[in-house]
Amino acid sequence: MSSPAAPLLPATRPLILGSTSRYRHELLSRLGLAFRAERPEVDETPAPGETPEALARRLALAKALDVAQRHPGAVVIGSDQVADLHGEPLGKPGSHERAVQQLRRMSGQTVVFQTALAVVCLDTGFQQVDLAAVRVVFRRLQDDEIERYLRAEQPYDCAGSAKSEGLGIALLDRIDNDDPTALVGLPLIRTCRLLRAAGLVVP
Repeated sequence: MSSPAAPLLPATRPLILGSTSRYRHELLSRLGLAFRAERPEVDETPAPGETPEALARRLALAKALDVAQRHPGAVVIGSDQVADLHGEPLGKPGSHERAVQQLRRMSGQTVVFQTALAVVCLDTGFQQVDLAAVRVVFRRLQDDEIERYLRAEQPYDCAGSAKSEGLGIALLDRIDNDDPTALVGLPLIRTCRLLRAAGLVVP
């Protein structure tokens, strides 16, 4: 038996992106919807034994819920991305040294970027989480290539230390996915699907 349809939301219900990431802000702007961004306050430390997929899902929902608690009448989007290297989560490096270590480890490897998405509206009880898994095959990288790349792009705020939408594409052999914006940080195909399910009109 199918689940009941989500209640339609008024056209004036605000939309909030629970993130201050410039990448997610730019992606969501493509949909032509009025929205604002707000920083969620969430501890992103992985739980013991937590898989990268479970971590991404938990954090995406936690971010959406944190912002939704302050704006129960809004539709809130939360998202999180975790690089999955053979079951080990790799987050944002935060420094040049950690980025070098990450790229050395990912050299010649297949890495799955787990990008989770949550959409929440407390007033209507709407809550859904989805996940886009993107398989990325890295070339075998030399240390001088890693140094040149990091100095040029400084991707220290990106999970896995590589911006596929920029120069980081030169580090890769292949990308396999069904939602081309997922690797950048917000899977727009899934975002449209969940926003429609929440009652918003897209486009």
